[in-house]
Amino acid sequence: MDKAKLMLAVRCYGDSNQPSLVLLHGFLGDKADWHDLMPRLSRHFHCVCIDLPGHGASPHIELVSPGFEQVAQLIQQTLAGIHIDKLHLLGYSLGGRIALHLAKLFPAQLLSVTLESCHPGLTTEAEKHARLQSDQQWHQLLTTCPMSTFLARWYQQGVFADLSKVARSRLIERRQHNNPAALGAIYLATSLGLQQDLSIIPNQSAIKWHYFVGKDDSKFSNLAQAWQQQASITLHYFDNVGHNVHLANGQAFCERLIQQLIQDTQ
Repeated sequence: MDKAKLMLAVRCYGDSNQPSLVLLHGFLGDKADWHDLMPRLSRHFHCVCIDLPGHGASPHIELVSPGFEQVAQLIQQTLAGIHIDKLHLLGYSLGGRIALHLAKLFPAQLLSVTLESCHPGLTTEAEKHARLQSDQQWHQLLTTCPMSTFLARWYQQGVFADLSKVARSRLIERRQHNNPAALGAIYLATSLGLQQDLSIIPNQSAIKWHYFVGKDDSKFSNLAQAWQQQASITLHYFDNVGHNVHLANGQAFCERLIQQLIQDTQ
């Protein structure tokens, strides 16, 4: 396929005359992760749900390393292909880190940015080295073991400790269809160990920045508090949920998001 014409898989909801809201899922996810939110969000926005490279129906792409800017450019190219040039941007976890790179590369296109459980970047070479080593081990597991084995271990990580046994089993079943080779191509290329510290990006634009985090996710709650000390971001805490707020409490997530984005555009 001609890379100049390459587009990622997209599903749109709502009236295209409404303000556009582009949604980027996390690692292992796809555009269907946002499906349950669409009845609410599509009343107010033209929702554009994108599959990241190697996920869902998007193509398996061998990325350069680091691959953040390449992924951001593919997203921008995809949006241009469906004639979207101004947008609210929402990214969860890996999708949030990609959103930061979109904001860095294409700031004029953004109306607002909302990050959910997203890391702005490690600050020391020691931290980056340790994370890259850890991600290399995960990559080895991903590309050599059955998908079920990888998923069972992945969702035992501390950041997913709030998941019930039933919720964890549902996620594992839902992710079984993923292509390990396709995921592997984006996983290392977008390792947090390769990412620049982008914590200053919100201060470089006049748009509103929001950060959604579950109170039960102590790691990212603490990270968000520290980030707010140096960047122009508004924190939004959600009770009784952990890392994946929109999955655990979609109603509260949508209500807060709609309220904030409507205020931002008034």
